[in-house]
Amino acid sequence: MNAASTPLTQRSIRDMRYAMRLSLIFGVVMLVGKVGAYWLTGSAAILSDAAESVIHVVAVAFAAFSLGLSTKPADDRFLYGYERITFFSAGFEGAMIIIAAVGIIWAAVHKWLHGLQLQHLSAGALFVLAAAAINAVLGWYLVRTGRRNRSLILEANGKHVLTDSWTSFGVVGGLCLVLLTGWKPFDPLFAIAVAVNILWSGGHLVWRSARGLMDYSDPDTGRALRQKLDHICHRLGVEYHGVRFRTTGYTLMVEVHLLFPYEISVGEAHTIATQVEESLPKVLGVPAQVITHLEAAEDHNLVHRDEHYTGRPS
Repeated sequence: MNAASTPLTQRSIRDMRYAMRLSLIFGVVMLVGKVGAYWLTGSAAILSDAAESVIHVVAVAFAAFSLGLSTKPADDRFLYGYERITFFSAGFEGAMIIIAAVGIIWAAVHKWLHGLQLQHLSAGALFVLAAAAINAVLGWYLVRTGRRNRSLILEANGKHVLTDSWTSFGVVGGLCLVLLTGWKPFDPLFAIAVAVNILWSGGHLVWRSARGLMDYSDPDTGRALRQKLDHICHRLGVEYHGVRFRTTGYTLMVEVHLLFPYEISVGEAHTIATQVEESLPKVLGVPAQVITHLEAAEDHNLVHRDEHYTGRPS
C-alpha cells in the first residue's frame, strides 16, 4: 500500500527551468567578460575568476540537463522516476568547484613565479565588481527558488553562482590593494585565498551528494517524522514500528509497519492504513510518498525477533 503527494506542480517546474536558463545565460556572459578583463589587465586574480567561470558554465549546462531529467515522471525503465539524478548533479557541480579551486591556485602560483605584469587594473576591477554584484543577486535568486521547490540541483547551482560572486569580490579586494600599495603579490595572494574558500564550498556539495546517494537518514527529519506519526497513529488508535525513510531529491519516501489486533478485519485495517498514508504527507509539509505494511500486533515480536528496526518499538 502506498500514497503519494504530488512532488512538483507545473508552475514549480516552469520556475526552476526559467531560473536555470537565466543561470546559463548569465554564466556565458560573465565568462566572456572576465576573459576580456584578463586580457586587458594580465591579473592572476582575474584569470582565476575567469577559470572558475569556465567550470561554472560546464556545471550549469550539466545541471540544466539534470533538472529536465529529474522532473520526468516514472516509466517502464525507471519505475521510481529520475529524481535521484539531483544528487549526482550536485556532486558533479561540487567536483567542478574543487577542480576550479585547484586550477586557480596553480594559475596564481605560476604567474607569481614567472613575474607579475599588471596593467589597466582600475578598469578590470570595475568590471569584476559589476560581475560580482550581478552574480550575488542571481545566486540568491537561484538558492531561494531551489529551496522553495526542494530542488537540490537548483540550490547547488545557486551556491555555485554565489561562490563565483565571492570569488569576484575577493579579486576586487586584491586589485584594490595592489592599486593602493603598489605591491603586486596581493594579486596572486587574494586569488589563492579565494580558491581555498571555494574548496570548502565544493567539498560541502560533494558531501551532500554522497549523503543523498547513500540514503542518509537525517536525524532532524527522523524526529519530525516520528512526531507526526505519533500524533496520527494515536488519533487512529494504531501502533507502528519499522520506520524507514530516504529522499529522492524532491520527495520523501517513508516506509512504516502498522500493528493491528487479530480480530480486526482486513478491510478495516486497510482503511486505517490508507488514512495514515494520506495524512502523513499533509502534516509533513513536504512532498512525500508513504508505504505501509500491515502486521498482527500479537506476534510481531516473535516474527521479527532476529531483525533490527530503526523505528519506534511497540
